[in-house]
Amino acid sequence: MPRVGVLALQGDVREHVRALGSLGVETRLVKSADHLESVDALVIPGGESTTIGRLAERFDLLEPLRDRVESGMPVFGTCAGMIFLAAGVTEGTQPQLGCLDVVVRRNAFGRQNDSFEADLDIRGLDQPFHAVFIRAPWVEKYGSAVEVLAAVDDHPVMVRQGRIYASSFHPELTDDDRVHRMFFDLVDRDS
Repeated sequence: MPRVGVLALQGDVREHVRALGSLGVETRLVKSADHLESVDALVIPGGESTTIGRLAERFDLLEPLRDRVESGMPVFGTCAGMIFLAAGVTEGTQPQLGCLDVVVRRNAFGRQNDSFEADLDIRGLDQPFHAVFIRAPWVEKYGSAVEVLAAVDDHPVMVRQGRIYASSFHPELTDDDRVHRMFFDLVDRDS
């Protein structure tokens, strides 16, 4: 069975480990390039995208992460993870992998007190998914290789580009494992 790493620099690390564990997936916390080499796929959790990027730089993980993703390792970024994977943000600059052909608007739905929940129709799921949005981004622009899997008010909030999945919501904060299962099915199929 493939091993899925969870980037453990900052954010919802335990919640993703719990969600993957509920599927019977073997997980490993990834804090170094050596850890990264021992996994077949990676989840980049929600948290604070600038902090995740700066810590990845400090621990010399930025290039190894970029190399693994560009060489085809399946990866799933949630919220801050989506921002970290993106090619750019609409305002400012921050350390990013640039592997996902999207430009993201940070905090697009508003600040912390504007956080919300919504039932989303996600391509590939037969029933709506109850999604949790916390200071969530949305995809402002995307390239032709990017498939929009879900949107809120015509703003993409879940996308896929090849082996890269990204969502602006937090599936790890629900008891519904279907989004994690969708990602793991890709990982398992590729292994």
